[in-house]
Amino acid sequence: MPETTLPIPPAPDPDWAWFSDIDGTLIELSSEPSALQSRQHLPEVLAPLYRRVGGALALISGRSVANILELIKPFQLPLAGCHGVERRLADGRIIRPVPSPQMELARTLLTDVANGHDGLFLEDKGFALALHYRQAPHLEAICRTAVENATSGDLCWFPGKMVYEIKPRGYSKGTAVEAFMKTDPFRGRKPVFIGDDLPDEDGFEAVRTFGGLGILIGPHRSTKALFQFETVSALRIWLAELPL
Repeated sequence: MPETTLPIPPAPDPDWAWFSDIDGTLIELSSEPSALQSRQHLPEVLAPLYRRVGGALALISGRSVANILELIKPFQLPLAGCHGVERRLADGRIIRPVPSPQMELARTLLTDVANGHDGLFLEDKGFALALHYRQAPHLEAICRTAVENATSGDLCWFPGKMVYEIKPRGYSKGTAVEAFMKTDPFRGRKPVFIGDDLPDEDGFEAVRTFGGLGILIGPHRSTKALFQFETVSALRIWLAELPL
């Protein structure tokens, strides 16, 4: 039997805590990783929701915190970048780990691979690296082998949409949710996580441990999310019409 979509989410409660991915979730995927020109009116989407929920809204993305701030400026809010490796708190403080000594070696190895194959692009996020093959799908196996070879020590690799990424172990979108839920204004609320990609599954799992729910954006697949919108535009319409 063909797979069917999950139901759309229930009407939100004013006491929800909101966590959301960006690319493929709040804005359409771009052919240029971490593009800043594709803002797609993101600040205008976020500001009303942020006010309605008393600031209990955080973006949790594979982008770096610096990149996210550029994407949403002049709007500012809690953020987690590089899949949870760095976080910007509600008071503006930024928490980052000590850089991994293995990251420089991985950066060198992946730079050589990207430079040696047309269509590959290495995105350097500082605390994470992403080897994109969206422009050269036939090079997926080369990308996977490259990140496997470049991963050592306290680094780990994981797949995404037409990309393989490397980051320090022990961090994920789920650990970012857990950390935010211990702080105001998220503490004591029911969390919802919105995302589209495989790394977002950690976020879906984390919110369920707090009695919350996940919302998948995109085509149906095996997921820990309970609800779904098939397109970015459908999610944005729903957010604009929230009766909070």
